[in-house]
Amino acid sequence: MDIGKRDAKNKQKERDRSRKRIRKYGQAKLKHSRMGIYSCVYAGLSFAILQSCILIAFVMRGETFGFIGGVGILSIILAAVGIRAGVKGMREREKRYITCKAGIAANIVILLGLILIFIGGVL
Repeated sequence: MDIGKRDAKNKQKERDRSRKRIRKYGQAKLKHSRMGIYSCVYAGLSFAILQSCILIAFVMRGETFGFIGGVGILSIILAAVGIRAGVKGMREREKRYITCKAGIAANIVILLGLILIFIGGVL
């Protein structure tokens, strides 16, 4: 009976050691913030829409200003929603926030670019 208890204790110690190897200092690995990932996706969609608008305007030689304007507004809305998602992602506990920061930065750059394009069109 004594040998069985030793084997069980050794097995338990081995399991604990293997678990600690996976985790750094006994901590679980942190996952990316879910809303931060959404923020990056919104930035990608907004950028893709912006690039497609520029391509369509170039191919059609500027004859689609109404369509381009409407889709441009959609791109602005996506960038704003992406900033909001990034800020909400920063509130999630025990997550990695690099995707939130990257998403917020990318959406701000896209939004500033769209504002500059708008100002250039007005002047």
